[in-house]
Formats: sequence, C-alpha cells, structure tokens
Amino acid sequence: MAANGPEEIKRILSDLFKLTDYHDNLASAILLDLYFYTVQFALDHNFDKEQLSAFFSIVKKTHEVCSETPFGNVEQCYEYFKELVLCHAVKRPPWSVNQFSPHQVKLITDYVLNTYFRHMKLYKYVFTPMVRLDLSMSYLGMPPTPPPSQVAEDEKPDELLEETEQADMEQEGGEEEKTEEEPPQDEESPAHQELRQLITSQLNGEIEKLRSSLNEQIHLNDEALQQKLTLVDGGASGGKSSRNSSKSRKK
Repeated sequence: MAANGPEEIKRILSDLFKLTDYHDNLASAILLDLYFYTVQFALDHNFDKEQLSAFFSIVKKTHEVCSETPFGNVEQCYEYFKELVLCHAVKRPPWSVNQFSPHQVKLITDYVLNTYFRHMKLYKYVFTPMVRLDLSMSYLGMPPTPPPSQVAEDEKPDELLEETEQADMEQEGGEEEKTEEEPPQDEESPAHQELRQLITSQLNGEIEKLRSSLNEQIHLNDEALQQKLTLVDGGASGGKSSRNSSKSRKK
C-alpha cells in the first residue's frame, strides 16, 4: 500500500489500526503519532520494506508490553526491546536474522530511548487504568462506628412514637419556651486527641518513607538503564572492530 505524503500515511495507519477517531480521542491521536513518526523515521533513514516492517513491529510490541500493567516495568520493557532488536541484528538461524546493521541498531536504539522510553510514564498514564487505594482503619480497644443506616434501624418504635407526639403537642400549644436545655455535646477527650495526633504522625512518616523509596527506585532504574545503553553501544562498536581486525589478520 503506497502513500504519497504524511497525511496519506496517517490515513492508512488510522484505517489499519482502527484509530479513525483520532480527531476526538486523545489516546488514539497519541498512538497514531507514535506509529506515524516510527514510519517517518524508517523512511528518513532509507529502511527497506522488511526493515521498516520489523522496526514498526518492535515499537508496537514494546508499547503493548509497557501498557499491559499500570505498575512500573521500565526495566522489563527495555529488556524486551533489546531482545527484539538483537533478534533482527544477529544472523543466527532459526532464532534471529541480521536485518539491521550495527549502525542501524544504534540509530534505532537512540531513537526509541529518546522518544518512547524518555516519555514512558506519560504513555503509561494515558494507556493504563488508574489504580486507587482504599484505606480503612480500626483502633484497638474502641468499638467500630456503625453506618448511619444501621443507627436509624436500631432506634425503637416506641421512642419514635413519643418524639412524634411531643412534636405535635408543641405545634398545638403555639410558641412555648423550652424548659429543658439540650445537653451539651461531649468534647473530645485528651486521650482521643493524643491518639489522633499519634496516628497522624505515623501516617505522615510512612508516606514520607514511601515517597523517598519511590524516588530512590526511579533513580536506580535510570542509572541501570543508562549503564545498559552504554554496554549496548560499546558491544556494537567492539563487535565491529573485532570483525575488522580478524579480516586484517586473514589478509
């Protein structure tokens, strides 16, 4: 299927992957942009049809692995992406074929890292469901608070009848001053206040620990990713130099 320009490429991609609502649906528009710029990158670097198809499938499969869970899986996604690239860069039939040269492997790796993996959290935010945490607390030595509906059901019918009769008598008697004052509401005891402060301080401490642990984990994942990229670049250049040296020995 031939395309004469960028708009024609977008139209073909939207028809193939059922993204025709990209004008109104932001998720479809983002996915269409990912597919379009992947094809555009392959065309700009003169990939043939087989290389374009393989590169497009690598990006598409990596995105599917990323969006299959809302939890952090940067390292797993990178390992999966690296395995797919190596399967198309090393001639080892029947497990892998050498469709991409070492230079093309470096171009593909740099492009995917600087576009997709750099914005991976944004992709996960758009294409994965939001996870909510429902927190319930119980206090030792204190009875659970019943729901409002249960309190209404526990009231006695005789008490309800007496309250109704008293309201009717007050309405018939006109404006009469109340002789009985309502009892003041019980204030919160110092023990309850101390318990509340203790629980609040404990919760704040745990939240701070979770925040610091999350930041540390993100930092460690970024460092591990950079180290792996360095190893991939070094391995590609090292393999190329070793092949050149072996050819010179044979001559």
